[in-house]
Amino acid sequence: MKWHDVEQNTPEWDALRLGKATASNYGKFMANYDQAFGEPAKSYALQIALERVTGNKAEYSFRNEDMERGHEQEPIARMLYEEVQFADVARGGFFDWGDYGDSPDGLIDDDGVIEIKCVIASTHRANIRRGKPDPAYKWQIVGHLDGTGRQWVDFVSYCSDYPEHKQLAVFRTYRSEVEAELAQLSERRDRFLELVRAEVEHLKQKAA
Repeated sequence: MKWHDVEQNTPEWDALRLGKATASNYGKFMANYDQAFGEPAKSYALQIALERVTGNKAEYSFRNEDMERGHEQEPIARMLYEEVQFADVARGGFFDWGDYGDSPDGLIDDDGVIEIKCVIASTHRANIRRGKPDPAYKWQIVGHLDGTGRQWVDFVSYCSDYPEHKQLAVFRTYRSEVEAELAQLSERRDRFLELVRAEVEHLKQKAA
């Protein structure tokens, strides 16, 4: 593994991620773990294969309103987290494992990782009432622990529409709590990467 000290959403960051499975997308192939890969996993495998063959970022990745809000508000959420948790958040960079990698939103000391989600009010309320990370991000959280080798992840839910004292909610997941999931991810990812390699070979085959 090699760690690259790069800023997220820069050309250098995009280049490092090209043709690799990344933690933010692990849910696509971890769905229905005991079954065959579904369409989201197959589409993701094709995306990665196309990037490997062409050397270009797949064009059917997209940006939506939620992503734009996240990019705008994440620095605010990060600063608020640092104030509330009495912590310094360092740049997450990119953890490169060859065929896959991970780019957390930030690193804390030697053991921690932060994942920030800037959400709408109804989502923030659901996160607070649930009292734990949004299940939709389960495999991204597990992926952070796997990719960084660290001991815990703080899932941060931030909503600027809430009263100031409730804008931030933090839920911590420890490595010891997800040992089974870490093993599942490793096994399933190996099979998914085989699917990617098969797609690459298919794309390289000349038409008869």
